Amino acid sequence: MFAAHTLSRVRFAVLCLAASAALPSLAQDQPPVFVIATDESKVTFYIKASVALEGTFKKWDSTLTFTSPDVTTGVLDIKIQADSVDTGSGMKDGKIKSKDFFDVENDPLITFHSDKIVQTSPTTFDIPGTFTIRGVSKPETLTFTVTGTRGSGSGDVKGTMAFDRKDYGMNKGIPFVKIADRVEVTVDLKVKRVSGPPLVFKQ
Repeated sequence: MFAAHTLSRVRFAVLCLAASAALPSLAQDQPPVFVIATDESKVTFYIKASVALEGTFKKWDSTLTFTSPDVTTGVLDIKIQADSVDTGSGMKDGKIKSKDFFDVENDPLITFHSDKIVQTSPTTFDIPGTFTIRGVSKPETLTFTVTGTRGSGSGDVKGTMAFDRKDYGMNKGIPFVKIADRVEVTVDLKVKRVSGPPLVFKQ
């Protein structure tokens, strides 16, 4: 009887050790959770023109989610209120919001959605996705650079994307202003991990 009791205790101890050894593995399988501080982040645009034509968006939201610690499982969503554009000039804002450009009355949102992240170097990433403006959707790629201490859980994520405005139906110009077709968008995000394990990157 004593031997049987001792054997049961040994089995219980072995089970406890096996469970405790599995816990770190289970924790690593949990996806990391990130928040984006929109008050510290910004989305801006630039168009080469005969007069300065650049600005920012005052109202927008973004989420970055992962299904596992693998960085390539990231899903990025950006939603911008088109009528929140601010160039510092009421005249320019009015023209950009008009049906010739953003057409904010009929298409109030500018969006970007990606469900894939491609690491191109230890600190750079391509995020191919679907960009929608004026109700027209096309594949575009954001090229991101990440700065910050690896594993710290917070950092800066800065990306750029360029597109041809005429591909999205913005064929008109601005009176007395010569503007290029290429539009550059910059997304500067302040990101912080609030739970879960660190992301796993390629070295």
